[in-house]
Amino acid sequence: MFEIRRYTTEDKLLWDRYVSRARNATFLFYRDYMDYHADRFQDFSLLFYKNGKLYALLPAHQKGTTLYSHFGLTYGGLLMDIRVKAADTCALFEELNGWLRAQGFRKVVYRPVPWIYHVHPSEEDLYAIYWKCGARLRSRNIGTTIFMQQHLRWRKNHLRQLRKAKDGGICVKSDAPLAEFWEILEENLMNRFQAKPVHTLEEMALLKSRFPKNIIQYSAYKDGHIIGGILFYITPQVVHCQYISTNTEGKELGAMEAIYERVVYHDYTTYPYLDFGSSTEQNGSILNEGLIAHKEGYGGRSVVYDTYEWDL
Repeated sequence: MFEIRRYTTEDKLLWDRYVSRARNATFLFYRDYMDYHADRFQDFSLLFYKNGKLYALLPAHQKGTTLYSHFGLTYGGLLMDIRVKAADTCALFEELNGWLRAQGFRKVVYRPVPWIYHVHPSEEDLYAIYWKCGARLRSRNIGTTIFMQQHLRWRKNHLRQLRKAKDGGICVKSDAPLAEFWEILEENLMNRFQAKPVHTLEEMALLKSRFPKNIIQYSAYKDGHIIGGILFYITPQVVHCQYISTNTEGKELGAMEAIYERVVYHDYTTYPYLDFGSSTEQNGSILNEGLIAHKEGYGGRSVVYDTYEWDL
């Protein structure tokens, strides 16, 4: 039923056109985003054709005899447009397994797009990988999401901080400079976790230049100097917090509350969801209770990010 082809750079335009109409894709799947770290991941993305026409895409990379979809991104999984149906998806995965075996693969690790990012329901793949591939849950991460149209009341401590920010003259700017925020971000990550951001400043600047409408820096200022910020990824359904960081002054003066109030109640009022991202450590096994409680204080509740695997 399906012809399976491995992606090449000659397919870029075709790939990107499909991503633009897929019902479960975000800008992370455009090749100008996926390929920024092509030196770190051996791409093995796949295109599926039915009756000579492009039917679906699988962003993926190879490590040894395992196919990953996709560990260089927050999520991966089968990308589907509105024509893709459940029965065909089952057949697609059956044929994919045989094709991968013939290529020498022994395992698939699969991280699907969470449902909040779907423009239309898109969980045909979850049904197919369970019944046709024998997929098992490999790990489960937990994030926090606000249903923005619900307008749940913030906790008292967040409301106090918001009043403090307003009384203190905190100014919030969108499309603020990345470099000044990155200094705060890197310092906080190093001091708290002895870690660095997943992206370097140069990488994020490159991605922002490629996706200026999707990657937006909000920063909070006191008397003209930065005290904190949030880097947002904007997708059709979700305002996602990619990086969040403040200095000591920002924590004291309510920098985060000022930014969230601007984003949720003024700039992105028509969006369904704001996603704070995960609040876990060690591949999701340890819950950072203080961090997730902080996010829940804005009215957020939990959405899981699952990773599956199966043997070939």
